[in-house]
Amino acid sequence: MIDAEYRSEERFAKLSLAYEGDEEKSKVDKCVEKIIAQHRIKPELYTCCISNNKEVLVIEYHDDTNRESGVIFEEIMKELDIKCCD
Repeated sequence: MIDAEYRSEERFAKLSLAYEGDEEKSKVDKCVEKIIAQHRIKPELYTCCISNNKEVLVIEYHDDTNRESGVIFEEIMKELDIKCCD
């Protein structure tokens, strides 16, 4: 199961997607790459390992004055069938 966490401040937004295993990693990577390519603004992306053999893909937008990242995050969560985000 892919878990999502969202954080934002003025002109900054971050979506973290935690997944486990190669299948979920591939699903997340393909989805994020496809959706980001459809939009003008580009995020910073990085991955880190957490406990219980899980990894996290972090998507960060800086200087997002028009709050475009919210639409992008919604598209990603919808495509990954994520119903709840912390």
